[in-house]
Amino acid sequence: MKITIERGQLLKVLTHVQSVVERRNTIPILSNVKFEAPDGQLSLNATDMDIEIVETVDADVAAPGSTTAPAHTMFDIVRKLPEGAQIELDCTGDDGQLALTSGRSRFSLTCLPTEDFPVMADGDMPHGFSVSAGDLRMLVDRTRFAISTEETRYYLNGIYLHESERDGVAVLRAVATDGHRLASVELPLPDGASGMPGVIVPRKTVAELRKLIDETETDVQVSLSDTKIRFTFDGAVLSSKLIDGTFPDYDRVIPAGNDKSMVVDCRTFADAVDRVSAISSEKSRAVKLAISKGNLVLSANSPENDSATEELSIGYDSSDIEIGFNSRYLLDIAQQIDGESATFMMADAASPTLVQDPEDTSALYVLMPMRV
Repeated sequence: MKITIERGQLLKVLTHVQSVVERRNTIPILSNVKFEAPDGQLSLNATDMDIEIVETVDADVAAPGSTTAPAHTMFDIVRKLPEGAQIELDCTGDDGQLALTSGRSRFSLTCLPTEDFPVMADGDMPHGFSVSAGDLRMLVDRTRFAISTEETRYYLNGIYLHESERDGVAVLRAVATDGHRLASVELPLPDGASGMPGVIVPRKTVAELRKLIDETETDVQVSLSDTKIRFTFDGAVLSSKLIDGTFPDYDRVIPAGNDKSMVVDCRTFADAVDRVSAISSEKSRAVKLAISKGNLVLSANSPENDSATEELSIGYDSSDIEIGFNSRYLLDIAQQIDGESATFMMADAASPTLVQDPEDTSALYVLMPMRV
């Protein structure tokens, strides 16, 4: 294999594929990225055996072929080369080395045989649909903050993507929860998604997908089965195993009878929570909301008896209530709301609170209160 490629093109693809590769690997080949160069194109492939990414770019191919090279080392080298540089990759020699040349810089990297590189079997993916990159970004961004990081509850370590319905209309819904908060976002069910199984897309896959679709505006083709999912777009293919578990019946934790409605200016509220929480302990991050007609008093205390309060005008005409929340969770939810105001529907100080953007009913958030 002998090719020439512009540094910016190679860096963009390496940025995507190297992040799939784990820093520590007991199997040496899994530390490598596979290069394949048919006529006029360079294809890069990386995997951790759970996720596989293949991305293709145009390149000047002098000699077609394939090889593998250390993913993170390649990325570091290319990243440090000057912008606009031309890079030549050459492994036509018999020494098992990949020569990387750019200007006066020359690197020689040890390759491993391409035959050792694992192939993730796709299997049959009977369900497929297309969704715009903007819609997919919205589903991911508005839910992933609530994904659990607790490995013992592995079935919460991802986004639950499934077919559902609202008011008799079929929707594609994404749900994530860590037991303390829940995020649910939906969009009209795409053509072809009817009958799809409910799947849990792992946290790492969600993160890699979000990076990949950051710069694209094309539609993303989603193919899936009970065990695997594949996203295809813009010369990139991301395949992943799904979490083998049952997502809990989240409908049971979405409150239906909360009758106390508080409407706040979202940005003003978030800024006030952020200021007041500066005094609260790092561990609990607790903030108390004392709510009365037209008025909200936010307060926090530290173990050293420091205190902070801030008062806001709000829309509220129910009975007085005091309720506590983790300020970090409040801020996470406030960041997802695009409209000017947020509506908090409460029952009492011990029951889950429902948060929504009154102008956007496609998303809802549930937050468990805490004692303060």
